[in-house]
Amino acid sequence: MVKLEAKQDSQFLDFTTSLVPEIKNRVSEITDSRQIPIDLIHKMADGGLFRLYVPKSVGGHEISFIEFLKLVSLIAQADASVAWCFNQNNVLATTSGFMHKSLAEKIWSDPRAILSNGPPISPNAIPVEGGYNLSGRWNFSSGSRHATWALAITPISGRIGNNGPESKEMRDMFIPNDEVDWVDTWDVNGLRGTGSFSFTVNDKFVPEENTYVLGYPPVAEGPLYLFSRTLLFCAGFATTALGAARSSIDSLIGDTSTRTPQDQNKLSLQPFTHRELGQAEAIWRSANSYLNEAVEQLWDQAINDRKLQEKSRVNLRLASTHAIREAVRVTDIIYNLSGSTAIFESTPIQRKSQDVRAISQQIQGRMAHYDTAGQFFLGLEPEVKLY
Repeated sequence: MVKLEAKQDSQFLDFTTSLVPEIKNRVSEITDSRQIPIDLIHKMADGGLFRLYVPKSVGGHEISFIEFLKLVSLIAQADASVAWCFNQNNVLATTSGFMHKSLAEKIWSDPRAILSNGPPISPNAIPVEGGYNLSGRWNFSSGSRHATWALAITPISGRIGNNGPESKEMRDMFIPNDEVDWVDTWDVNGLRGTGSFSFTVNDKFVPEENTYVLGYPPVAEGPLYLFSRTLLFCAGFATTALGAARSSIDSLIGDTSTRTPQDQNKLSLQPFTHRELGQAEAIWRSANSYLNEAVEQLWDQAINDRKLQEKSRVNLRLASTHAIREAVRVTDIIYNLSGSTAIFESTPIQRKSQDVRAISQQIQGRMAHYDTAGQFFLGLEPEVKLY
């Protein structure tokens, strides 16, 4: 097992801040190539940025939920695709707090280990001697082009799960990245740099020791592992959306003093600009404050109570979805204020608008999450519990 030097949370903030100028300078490269440059990935990995949610007991840094989201925000203001992968790859790394130690050591003995995963499409795993024969497809695997392991979530044929007789046993299965077939489906506008390809396997043998059963308590003791992956995903992606929206506001403010629309006064002197910019700032600050409050409340429970109250989990679910939807409103305002310059691919607002729109179309941005919260507040059983 490789032993990595433990770092303080503040060191990660300083290190991430030092990377921001490079990320900003390489945005076009990231977008055009549909991936984060591997040398940048190596810098991030060598600085410990892909093992922030890995337990200290297996060589990770296990930083706080709140400090992690500060890093997501910093990166998102530079580039949303990098922030998306940063969040996605780290949240998947929390699997290290649930798997048996030998598997954790196998994966995380590599200082540059990174996991990629996406939603399963009709997978199936048949138990055989020593493991499973796995077939299926998993889409939207963000960071696929820099990951070292593919994570396949799949039901096990013929086995009952721990949610009643009608449920199936579900397992996380870990396969070296070069042992799955990658399918390039990522012809998109928005979050292009995530390289969220699909992967498939057909009758692929996965050893038993490269899997673990989902639905059981964590083996790691830290407060972070009380959170569901869904909650970690939604908070991180909401922070990504808000980070992109924040930088769109800042970009416009920087441009208004020099831009003069045709046959008009300077943009910074127009009352319409003042009103719209004020509204965008109010929308952003309100959504950001709500999200921070929900995160802090739940993290406090994790540390002090060792239990996450359902009402607080629903609150974070709602705050996250609301932040994503409000980020869309903010970027729409800035896009409209930017005039014809907004349509050019080279302008920050064009990319940021596309990125935020892409985030809003992902499962964490679904309007149906408002329904979930409303049902809970009315004392009803939520139809979908993605919290």
